[in-house]
Amino acid sequence: MDAADRGFTGSIPQLYERYMVPLIFQPYAVDLAARAAALQPGAVLEIAAGTGVLTRRLAAELPAPARLVATDLNPAMLELAMALDTARPVQWRQADAMALPFADASFDLVACQFGAMFFPDRPQAYAEIRRVLKPDGFLLFNVWDHIDSNELAATVTDALAQAFPDDPPRFMARTPHGYHEVEQIRADLALGGFAHEADLITLPLRACAESPAGPALGYCQGTPLRGEIEARAPGRLAALTAHVAQAISERFGAGAIDTLMQAHIIIVGR
Repeated sequence: MDAADRGFTGSIPQLYERYMVPLIFQPYAVDLAARAAALQPGAVLEIAAGTGVLTRRLAAELPAPARLVATDLNPAMLELAMALDTARPVQWRQADAMALPFADASFDLVACQFGAMFFPDRPQAYAEIRRVLKPDGFLLFNVWDHIDSNELAATVTDALAQAFPDDPPRFMARTPHGYHEVEQIRADLALGGFAHEADLITLPLRACAESPAGPALGYCQGTPLRGEIEARAPGRLAALTAHVAQAISERFGAGAIDTLMQAHIIIVGR
């Protein structure tokens, strides 16, 4: 994994929470939390919780006795998540998916929203997840589909390619949207020890915003894409954010935005 892909520091967590969460993460958190609650788990581990959008939905929707543990590798993201209210107590832990600090067979369900794309070794991460699952437990996670099925991400990427034709920033295509091949996901799960056939649902939803400015700020300044922009053009982050906002406006209009996004939902038993 490129170092920039893990660079959630400084003001990035706050911008991520303000602009990216309602834009693209909240709708899928609603979906994933409902699927999790339907499984009636007693103990749930969330991996790659980020600023806690899925955590908050799980806290609200899981059965009342359920224990919820939420982890993330990045301290800045986790600090912001811990500062936001949840409907029930949550045990927060800094943890690496490659080496989970939990005993074997500790959880009925492991949930992960848009985190698997960032795992440096996905089969190893899946093996760790399988280790901490009870024998009848489940792994429930989602990953973004190809960038062409996610119109805002594609527009942002194309706009920056116009600004940097010789060295376009490729974070969005490389990492968030770089793990979309269904057969690769199934193969990695099998290598991680999951012998059962995974259920996989491709779910299109809508990304909505009041204007192009919010998505431009979110993508350009609230994700690791920011580091790629600043490395190529020091001091020009604001101007390039405006350039991206203009590209979004030209494609979707200057007013409210309502556009396609798409992800895969994966459910697999231990």
